[in-house]
This record gives sequence, C-alpha cells and structure tokens, in this order.
Amino acid sequence: MKARMRLFTALDLPAEVVHNLEQLLRQIRPAARIHWSPPANLHITTKFIGEWPEERLAELQETLAGLPKRPTIPVRVRHVGFFPNPHSPRNFWCGIDAPGLPELAADTGRATAALGIASEQRPYSPHLTLARIKEKLNLQPLREAIAAQPSLDFGQFEVASFFLYRSQLRPTGSVYTKLAEFPLSK
Repeated sequence: MKARMRLFTALDLPAEVVHNLEQLLRQIRPAARIHWSPPANLHITTKFIGEWPEERLAELQETLAGLPKRPTIPVRVRHVGFFPNPHSPRNFWCGIDAPGLPELAADTGRATAALGIASEQRPYSPHLTLARIKEKLNLQPLREAIAAQPSLDFGQFEVASFFLYRSQLRPTGSVYTKLAEFPLSK
C-alpha cells in the first residue's frame, strides 16, 4: 500500500500574536467546555489539500513553488465570532484582515486543481479556528467572557512566505509538521 499524507498550506503566526491569543484563551476558556485549539497549532489555512501520495510530494512542492510572485501580505488578527452563526455554532473563530490573501488562496487552488486536488466550493474566508463546538451548549457565559475583554485586536504582521504542512491525527489531537516554505516574492 502506498503511503499517503494529509496536507494543507498555511501562514504562520508570529510569537507576539500567538501570545496575545493565548492570553485571550486563558481568560475565556473556563466559560465553555468546548474543544479548544492548542495555541501552538494556530495557523491561517490557505488550502486544505487532504490525502496526498507521498511519492508525489516533490511534484506538489514544485507546483507550490511556481505560484505567481507577489508582495508581502499585511495581516491583522482581530475580532471573534461563531460559524456558521451565533445561534447554532460549530466553530469559534478569530478574524483575519489580509488584503491579498484571497488571491494567494485562489492561486493555490488553481495550481493544485491542475494536480487533481479538489477545488474549494465555498468562498475563501481567512480565519483562525480557536475551538470546535461538537454539541449544543449554553454559550452565554462564553459570550459574556468575550464581551468583558478590553480588546479583540491581537496584532498585525507582514507575511513573506507560506508553508506546506503535514497533519497527523493523534488521540491527543492533531500534530502539524512543516514540510516546506515558499517565499511570496523572488
């Protein structure tokens, strides 16, 4: 049987932004018993690739390296919300403002589609998944903890490259391994 890898492309967060998000999570986590993401795992996904044959990894990396070059992308991490809506949420997320990021995601989608990777059917919506909500709970205490925060602005930074990650599902949660880095400009 040929080995397969579960892959995605993403942007990393700088330590300062992760620290700010850790502070938020430390304050609001007690308000809801939901499946919180470990701060070390937070990233901004640009393309979920899914299962990919290990023997075709070099081909995928070559394709990603060939994406059109572009300037750095300014990213601002702020606000929080619930998806698909606040009344019946499945995810608790943090918003991302990043002009140019949808274009990177679209270019990545077009390039990987040429390799046979399914295209995303929904519009690209950059975010950080802070928690998954698997059952219907009273989230009013969480909403109140969020409202009590002095700020929901977690920082800004410039992105100069994106990464290819491997995701391995373990009983303790997902483990992400960085496989390659792709600079945005030459």
